[in-house]
Amino acid sequence: MRCGPLVPAVPSCILDPLREQFLALLPVRHVAHPLGCHRPRIADAVVFDKLVEALVFGAGYERLAGPGCSATTMRRRRDEWIRLGVWDRLRLACLDA
Repeated sequence: MRCGPLVPAVPSCILDPLREQFLALLPVRHVAHPLGCHRPRIADAVVFDKLVEALVFGAGYERLAGPGCSATTMRRRRDEWIRLGVWDRLRLACLDA
């Protein structure tokens, strides 16, 4: 049985504004499956928090994965965000702050 970390990866007073700034950098997604029957996309905020945990704790994605977010989802979303250049823009925003 896998458990999540007992302590938050980053205090909420730091993580919450960082998450909001990150989410604001993402393009708007219009997902409308023609049949309306596909599995809904995991929220970007959930995946972002999992990726932060992986960075802070140095844990593999499989170790942090759970019913709410799989390791595959973390990898795919990370790659998507890298392709979009969002990570670079977040890094620059953090440096400016």
